[in-house]
Amino acid sequence: MLTASSRPAKPLAAALAPVNAPLFRRLLESLSDERRSVVLDLGSACPELVAPLTPFRCRLEIADMGDGLAGLDAEPDPALLREKVEALLPPAGKEPLDIVLCWDLLNYLQRPALSALMASVGARMRPGAFAHALIVYSATSMPRRPGGFSPLPDGRLTETVTTEAQRNAPRYSSDDLRQMMRGFTAESVMLLKNGMQEFLFRR
Repeated sequence: MLTASSRPAKPLAAALAPVNAPLFRRLLESLSDERRSVVLDLGSACPELVAPLTPFRCRLEIADMGDGLAGLDAEPDPALLREKVEALLPPAGKEPLDIVLCWDLLNYLQRPALSALMASVGARMRPGAFAHALIVYSATSMPRRPGGFSPLPDGRLTETVTTEAQRNAPRYSSDDLRQMMRGFTAESVMLLKNGMQEFLFRR
C-alpha cells in the first residue's frame, strides 16, 4: 500500500524518447512488500511514479524543489542556506528515508548549494539508503530549468522539457560529486543513451 504526501502535478510539455535506466530499475526491484520504505522525490509530483510503488509498503514524499533551486544558489551565508534547504524539503518525519530521487536537479545547483542540499537530505536517510541522480555528462548545455522524469512500466524513463531555452551544464564528475556529497558513496554509475550519467549513491 502506498501513502503519499505531495503537491499537485504541474503541466509538462514535450516528452523526449524514453531511455533505459538500469539503476532506477534496480531501485524499484529492491522494494519489498514485507518492509516499509520511505521514498523522497525531490522533483514534482508524477502520477507515473505512483504506479510502480503502489504494490509495496511505501510512503512517497514530494519536495517539488525545481522552482526553489535558484534561491539556494543565490544565498551566500551557509547558515541561511541550510535554513532555505530545510524550508524546501518536506517536514522531517520519524521514519528515515530509504530512497531519494534527485533526478536531474543536482545539475541546477552550484557547489555550495548542492553540498547543503545533500547534507540535509543525508541527515534524514537511514544508513545504507540510496540516492539516485542523473548528471549531464556528454552535453555542454541543458534546459534552462528542470523538466521532469516519468517512469514507464518497463523501468525506462521519459524526460519532459518545459522550455527551449538553454544554459551551460556543469558536467560534474564523479570526483566533484564525491567532494560535494560527504557521507555518500557512488555505488554504481552508468552512461545512458541520452548522454547523462546515472548514479546510485549509498548513504
